Amino acid sequence: MAAIFQGVGAAAALSSSLSNSFDSKKFVSSPLRKGASFAVVRSDGRVNLNPKGRRAQQLISNAVATKSDSAAASSSSKPGHELLLFEALQEGLEEEMERDIRVCVMGEDVGHYGGSYKVTKGLAKKFGDLRVLDTPIAENSFTGMGIGAAMTGLRPVVEGMNMGFLLLAFNQISNNCGMLHYTSGGQFTIPIVIRGPGGVGRQLGAEHSQRLESYFQSIPGIQMVACSTPYNAKGLMKAAIRSENPVILFEHVLLYNLKERIPDEDYICNLEEAEMVRPGEHVTILTYSRMRYHVMQAAKTLVNKGYDPEVIDIRSLKPFDLYTIGNSVKKTHRVLIVEECMRTGGIGASLIAAITENFNDYLDAPIMCLSSQDVPTPYAGTLEEVTVVQPAQIVTAVEQLCQ
Repeated sequence: MAAIFQGVGAAAALSSSLSNSFDSKKFVSSPLRKGASFAVVRSDGRVNLNPKGRRAQQLISNAVATKSDSAAASSSSKPGHELLLFEALQEGLEEEMERDIRVCVMGEDVGHYGGSYKVTKGLAKKFGDLRVLDTPIAENSFTGMGIGAAMTGLRPVVEGMNMGFLLLAFNQISNNCGMLHYTSGGQFTIPIVIRGPGGVGRQLGAEHSQRLESYFQSIPGIQMVACSTPYNAKGLMKAAIRSENPVILFEHVLLYNLKERIPDEDYICNLEEAEMVRPGEHVTILTYSRMRYHVMQAAKTLVNKGYDPEVIDIRSLKPFDLYTIGNSVKKTHRVLIVEECMRTGGIGASLIAAITENFNDYLDAPIMCLSSQDVPTPYAGTLEEVTVVQPAQIVTAVEQLCQ
C-alpha cells in the first residue's frame, strides 16, 4: 500500500503546476490556484487534468468559521439548492477534493459502487481510483493506512461502512490517530477524517446499531462531531477535512434522506460550536443527531402545554461548546439531556459532569438525562423502539423538571 501512495506522489509531481509550493518528498501542496484544474489520478499512475475544476478557495488554517461567518452563511441568505443529507455530505467531499489534491478517500465499496449509503457516489469516476480507493474488508488495515497517509501529508477521509465495524480499528484510532501528534513531539500532524453511518436504524440488529460516541470520547487528541441536517452535514464535512486534527464525523443511518435547502456559496461550520435550534426560557434541552427531531416533536407538545423549552444541538461531542451551553443554563436554570447513546459512560454522562463542574450554582433542579437503555439493541421493531428515547418521555421529563 505504501507503493500506492508513492505512485500518487509521483503522479502529483507530474502535475506540480497545480501548486506553487509542491514538495514531492512530503507530498504537501497548497490549495489549487484560482482557475486551476484538479487532478484525476488513475491506478496506472496516469494523471488527467480536469479543466472543469471549480474556483479554488483559500485554505482556512483553523478549519472553523467565526460566529459572524456562521450567521452570514445562514441557509435563508440565498435561494440555494435542495439536497438530501447524504448528497450534502457528497457535495462537501467533492468540493474539498477539487479544492485540494491532497484529499483522498478510502474504505469498503467507496469507489465505483459509491459507498453503502452513496456518500461517495461518482467520485471514483471523477477523481480516479487512487484518490478514491476501494479497500479489502479489513478496517484495522485501511484505517492504519489512512493514518500513515495523513502523517506523510495527505488528507484522507476514511469511511467505515458501519460505525460498529470501526471497533476492529480501535487500536489504530486510539494508539495512533489520537496520540501520534503528541508522542512524536509535534513532528507529525494527523489531518484525517473518520466517518460513517451509525445509530439505531430500522431492525438492523445489535451489531449494526452501535453508538460509538461513548467508546471514542475518552481518546486524547481526537475531535468528534455529529451532523443532523444537510446544512451542517456539508459544513462539518468540509471543516473536518480542513482541520489539522483527527476528526470523527458521526452520521445517523436514519437521517440520510432528510432534505433541506442549503446555500450555493461555499461555507463551513465551526467544529467546536453548538447550534441553537429553538430559543426558550423554561428549560435547556441538550441533544444531537437523530434525537434532535424527537426533541422538536416533543417541543410542539410542550409549547401547547405552556412550556418554553430552549433546544440546543450540541453538534461538537468533543470538546463541548460550554460557552453556548453555559449561557443557556444561566438563563433557564434547568437542564434536560436527550441522547441515543447508552446511559452508562455516554455523552450525557460527560455533559452532566461538565455542567455540574462549571455551572452548578445556576441550577435550580438536578440535571435529568434520557438515554438509550443499557441493552443490546433488539431486532424486533417494537422492542427496538422501547430501548430508544421517545418524544412522550421528553415531555414527561420537562414537566417534572419544571414543577
